[in-house]
Formats: sequence, structure tokens, C-alpha cells
Amino acid sequence: MPIRRTKGSIGRTHQAGPPIEPGIQISGRGAEIRAKPVRHPGQWLAIVILAVLAAMAIHAIAFARVKRGNSIQTRFGWDVVGQFFLTSQVIDALFVTLELTVIAMVIGVLLGTVLAVMRLSENGILSSTSWLFIWFFRGTPVLVQLLFWYNISYLFPTLSIGLPFGRSFATFNANNIVTPFVAALVGLGLNEAAYMAEIVRAGILSVDSGQGEAAKALGMWRGLVLRRIVLPQAMRFIIPPTGNQVIGMLKESSLASVITVTELLNSVELVYSRTFQPIPLLIVASLWYLAATSVFTAGQYYVERYFSRGSSHALPSTPLQKLRRILGFNKGAGLPPLLLNR
Repeated sequence: MPIRRTKGSIGRTHQAGPPIEPGIQISGRGAEIRAKPVRHPGQWLAIVILAVLAAMAIHAIAFARVKRGNSIQTRFGWDVVGQFFLTSQVIDALFVTLELTVIAMVIGVLLGTVLAVMRLSENGILSSTSWLFIWFFRGTPVLVQLLFWYNISYLFPTLSIGLPFGRSFATFNANNIVTPFVAALVGLGLNEAAYMAEIVRAGILSVDSGQGEAAKALGMWRGLVLRRIVLPQAMRFIIPPTGNQVIGMLKESSLASVITVTELLNSVELVYSRTFQPIPLLIVASLWYLAATSVFTAGQYYVERYFSRGSSHALPSTPLQKLRRILGFNKGAGLPPLLLNR
């Protein structure tokens, strides 16, 4: 390091070093450098504002009282929420909502996969048919589709089984076959299939084309290549948007209340039409939707983690692993053997 002689000093030399940055103090010869952290008053001001807003929100939600009629009640009616949260009417409607969500998603995923394969086909008729289906069902609102299937008896009063343009072996009343629940399933499932077709198609296209060519060179037929080579690799790209679609379907199932399906939203609407307390009952529905969404989100996390095996990215930590890290357990020290294996 070069030696620099200071002006006005005889026999005293100082080593030339890097310039002193702002926020660093040096006092006295040979003293240690003391770094002062840079202050951020704007951050503290934002924290204070957020704390005040949070306190106001907590007070309004949990403690504020209002006068309704001749009684003083909590603003959000938490006593009413607790009264109806676990009633059989609400629980039964919750299972109808979950049933709609699961069955409609199964229809959407299966049909969407077929449509995606058709869209990628070299056959122009198959590809055009798939494109037309996707164009139609993505271009019309879900509510319109539900109302259409609910009123399908206007177009087809009877449904028959038989030969095309020939003899019918059995005839049924359309209103008996296409019930409100079936209409909701068909409307939600077909609409979901259009979106899932594009998601699956994007996942298939994300896989390097050389994978399929190498498999075909080994003598594998196209369907086997798709099932054994392409789709397992494409699942890493298909699962995240599919998880979003499941959560979206859970919320879209509330549209079935318009066609008189007694799902969660319709159930609480029937209750508050009698009690004249809409907000507490809507809170009941919202809490159940949040609970179901949380379960689906957790399931999506583990499915994504399963299909991420073998990729170049490290597997994300599980919630239990994050908890170990927060608690300071290194290599699981101090944890029961049951927790070490998770």
C-alpha cells in the first residue's frame, strides 16, 4: 500500500486507504471504525400509519357497537355469525359447493386435456373443432352459460336415446334430466374445459420437442410419448395455474345460486331473508370460502412440490421445515423422530 505524507507533519506518515463513507466515524489515532446505520424516517412513518389503520380496523371489526332497533349490537354481528356458522343448513350447502367444485374441475381437466391434444393435432378438422369450442366457451360469460343450460328444455323439451335420425328407444322429460344441479355442473365444467385446454396446451408446448422426437426414435407411439414423456414434464407448468382455476371454480360455484342450486351462498341468502341480517350471514359464507380456499391452497403446494422433483430448482421448504428453521432447530435437533421424517 503506498505511503502518503501529510502536510504539516514531520516524520509522521499515513497509509492511503479508501475514502471514508458517510455514516462512518473515526475518532482519534488508531481508533476503530464505528459504522452508524442509515436512518429511514419514511419507513417508520409508514409503520406508524399502518399500525393506526390496523388498530382502527380491529376496533371497528371487533369492538364497535351500533344501535339496531331497541338493542345495541356489534357492528358486524359476531354473535349471529357464531349462531349460524355450524348450522346443518350451512354445512350441507358447503358440501354442495365442494361437490360442484370437484366434479366441475374433473370435467374441466379431462375434457380440457382432450381439447388440448386435439388443438395440437396435425389434423385440421380436430384442431379447428377444438379451437371453435375454446373460442365459444371462453367468449361467453359463465352466468349466461348457466342460465342457458338451466333453460335447455325450451330448446329440447324431451331427450331421447336411439338411432340418429331414426327410431328412439327411450324418451325423457328434459326438466327431469337437467336439474339445476346438473345444469350447474355442465355449465361450469364446459366453461372450465375451455380454460384448462389452453393451460394444458401451454404445458405441453413448454416441453422440449426433442424429448418427443427421441421417444419416437425408440419406437414409442404418439399416445405413449404424451403419457410417459411429455405430460409428466409438463405437469410442473400445468399445476400452478390449475390450482388457481380450482380456487376460482370454488368461488364461481356461487353463481349457481342464480339457478336455485342450494349451495353456500344461496343457503345464507335464504337464512338472512328470514332474519334480515345480511352482513353476518355473508360473513359466515366468506369464512367458509376462506377455509376451503386455504385447504385447496395447501393441497396445491404439496402437489407442486411433488411434480418439482428432478427439476433444476431446489424443492421449496414445507411448512414444517420452515417452522423448524424459525424455532432454530438445526438438522432437527430436539424434535421427536416423527417430525424428523417430514
